[in-house]
Amino acid sequence: MATMKAAFFDGEGKMEVREIPKPEAGPGDMILRVRSVGICGSDLQMNVDKTEPDQLPAGHEVAGEIVEIGHGVDPSVLGKRVAVEIIGHGRACTLCWYCRQGQFRACRNMAPSEGGGFAEYMKRKAIGCYPVPDSMSWEVAALVEPLAVSVHGIRLGNLKGGEVVTVLGSGNIGLTAIAAAKALGAGKVIASARYEQQATMAMLVGADEVYSDTGPDLWDAIAEATDGRGSDMTIETVGGHQSATMHQSVEVTRIQGRIVIIGGFRRPFEFDFLTPMLKEQQFVFSSCYNVLDGRHDYEVAIDMMASGKADIESMVTHRYGLDDIQTAFETAYDKNSGSVKVQIHQQPA
Repeated sequence: MATMKAAFFDGEGKMEVREIPKPEAGPGDMILRVRSVGICGSDLQMNVDKTEPDQLPAGHEVAGEIVEIGHGVDPSVLGKRVAVEIIGHGRACTLCWYCRQGQFRACRNMAPSEGGGFAEYMKRKAIGCYPVPDSMSWEVAALVEPLAVSVHGIRLGNLKGGEVVTVLGSGNIGLTAIAAAKALGAGKVIASARYEQQATMAMLVGADEVYSDTGPDLWDAIAEATDGRGSDMTIETVGGHQSATMHQSVEVTRIQGRIVIIGGFRRPFEFDFLTPMLKEQQFVFSSCYNVLDGRHDYEVAIDMMASGKADIESMVTHRYGLDDIQTAFETAYDKNSGSVKVQIHQQPA
């Protein structure tokens, strides 16, 4: 039996690489040679929260080449360079009511996970693979997933051309939200950032102004840009074990403005809904990606990057091989390392 290398969280704070059987393609499947995979903030958070070792490799920001196919898959896809939608479309039945609406994340008959991109190879349904142009680097191709997350939130939030957008947080999703907002027509994007490298990167990907996540400067800039009204749309991208950014989003958003919540809040917290009710603000909760207006968010993200409207390759600050994945995770955890996006890269066989 053919084997491959794959990385697993050991349940005690470390990532370990070991040999496991290489996946085999069944009907409708494809085998992908993983070329690049990003370490997401959710990967870091889940490892902190886990108490049991992984049974399957994680990693959902994946790009690679289709090297094998199962029965019923068009042979012309062999050799294609793709970004893989692992969470929804790549596991969806395509037949239930939600799938027929293009809402693959809500599929009622989701196939079980068979592992992610922290491995040399991975298996997924061919329907979940989105072609990327040959001109697109592997670094950029593995950024399709986080950009699609932000594209989805901004499309759900109904951004209108010329609006002032505030992005709270300049981590990976905050940065892609900045780029997506500019590409989709925002007139001005003002962002908050906690670390110097995040502030620098926010400007590189399209922010007009960036301020500390504490202190009055952020609000002062928003007020100056809007004659004191507040932002038309605020995108919360931090989440985690805090609630300050939820309260801040209400404060910096204008009357009848929209608040798009992309950050995943990991703990319950008390929240005063009276103020946003009196301000008639809209809360839009956004999770991952789907089809909106006839196009999947992956397709929109790929087009944005291929056309140069979303130039985010500079986000990738660190690259490691699969054997060094523990060092990669340590680098991603440690913001004093200067890391923004850490990726795992593999050379062709």
